[in-house]
Amino acid sequence: MFKKHFFKKLKKFTFVAKNMKEYKIALIAETKTPPEKRAVITPTTAKKIKSNYQQASVFIQSSGIRAFKDEEYLSAGVNIVEDVSNCDLLIGLKEVKIEKLIPNKTYIIFAHVAKKQEHNKELLKAIVEKRITLIDYEYLTDIKGNRLVAFGKWAGIVGAYNAIRMWGLKTKQFELNPAHTYHDKAEMFAKNNSLNCEPLKIVITGGGRVATGAMETLQNFGIEQVSPDDFLYKTFNKTVFTKLDPWHYVRHREGRNFDLKHFFDNPSEYISTFEPYTKVADLYVACHFWDPSSPHFITQKMMQLPDFKIKAIADVSCDINGPIASTIRASSIAEPFFDYNPKTGKEEPAFSSENNVSVMAVDNLPAELPRDSSEEFGNNLVDRVFPFLFGEDDDKVIERATIVKNGMITPKYSYLVDWINS
Repeated sequence: MFKKHFFKKLKKFTFVAKNMKEYKIALIAETKTPPEKRAVITPTTAKKIKSNYQQASVFIQSSGIRAFKDEEYLSAGVNIVEDVSNCDLLIGLKEVKIEKLIPNKTYIIFAHVAKKQEHNKELLKAIVEKRITLIDYEYLTDIKGNRLVAFGKWAGIVGAYNAIRMWGLKTKQFELNPAHTYHDKAEMFAKNNSLNCEPLKIVITGGGRVATGAMETLQNFGIEQVSPDDFLYKTFNKTVFTKLDPWHYVRHREGRNFDLKHFFDNPSEYISTFEPYTKVADLYVACHFWDPSSPHFITQKMMQLPDFKIKAIADVSCDINGPIASTIRASSIAEPFFDYNPKTGKEEPAFSSENNVSVMAVDNLPAELPRDSSEEFGNNLVDRVFPFLFGEDDDKVIERATIVKNGMITPKYSYLVDWINS
């Protein structure tokens, strides 16, 4: 049934916005459960779109869930509507409920279909059947493959905050309010800019946006960064952290000099060198990108060793049943923490035993600071992506991110045809 829905040849990929005198853009109301408060168009970015693109009209579908109230958009001179069926480009964040999809429209969302996510197979089928054009944020990249829009930094900021909060609850030394109870990052940082507890050692893995965000939070607490070698071999009378890049936590099996691109292209050729850090660190904040072929960081057997020292793990990357044995499920903003029993490999109530490792594995951390994360994401969308929507796209930015065009799966994603047909 679906095999006809892909391009065998695509001579020229064009986006309709370039050829229209008036182009109507709508921020759609989020329909995914649990409720999503973030908005990829904020009142500020809506004004920027109107100013930079004269042919664009911006409409906001009314929502009582967003971190930005309808009144804030009205104050910015933006139209609030209930029905967006007359708009050309429908912009949201998460997947749209199938019954809410409008045929023959263009959507930009995180669709979570390109990796054959089984729970969204019916969504992709519906997008094809309704002749929709689907552009996915995750695949909006420059010619070097760098993502143009992402929430990674905010996952790191909130993830590290949750790590410190978890440590306070576990050790009963202090208590912090949840990140989502603050208006924004500025308030959260202003009220949590010092740490009063016994000295501890915190290790971060990762070298990208997520790790950068985590470092920002730890530094706001007044925690000093030290080198990986000092972290391993020195003792401190204050709380410190170190950040490990890939060359610190893996090495080539045959002793080849480390090459980052080679590691990314051939992760199975590498082995982990992370274990020494498990013997000196108290708290671990995982912010790395992990490929299923990459080596594991922490196994259950490793956690059973008498010199395994880590007592709490904030898995910001949240690879379930992946490189960290204790990440057996994702947790939620409402209930972010649980314990992992290294002997049984099972979950137990949070902070229920000193012998357990406490875990934070929330998979939508940026949603805890929805105003800040939305503002940055929206600005990047307008500054880095909209020029290709409304102008020339010689770098094929939009083409690379278009999974479906007018109901046909595009050549880059043709592997999805057999999947939705199965």
